[in-house]
Amino acid sequence: DVNLVESGGALVQPGGSLRLSCAGSGFNFANANLAWVRQAPGKGLEWVSAIDGRSANINYQQSASGRFTISRDNAKNTLYLQMNRLKTEDTGTYYCIKEKMDGPDGWSRLLRSLVRRDPPHRGPDRDWGQGTQVTVSE
Repeated sequence: DVNLVESGGALVQPGGSLRLSCAGSGFNFANANLAWVRQAPGKGLEWVSAIDGRSANINYQQSASGRFTISRDNAKNTLYLQMNRLKTEDTGTYYCIKEKMDGPDGWSRLLRSLVRRDPPHRGPDRDWGQGTQVTVSE
């Protein structure tokens, strides 16, 4: 079974940094198209960033561009999100998701969702982690 476990969430002051991790198991990690999604309190799910299996293709949503960096270590089966210059509006639960379709076709499908800003959904085409809480506050 696919298992995604996020960690690294914490309380941090505005302007601070955090690095989130997502450990994957139960699938071929190096072929997987992965993304980070977040949900602010009382709001809907929002794409943050996505990366293909070989880190050749990366997408950031505007809210993350210039401040966040997505990366992966396929040898460690781990996805990362380095978040710098955090703002209060970055507060929320951050989820790691895996597109069920691997390879270029899966990347195209995932990228299309980000570019069109389709609200992330929980469905049969994606696997989700349990989330990690990030709170940015004084």
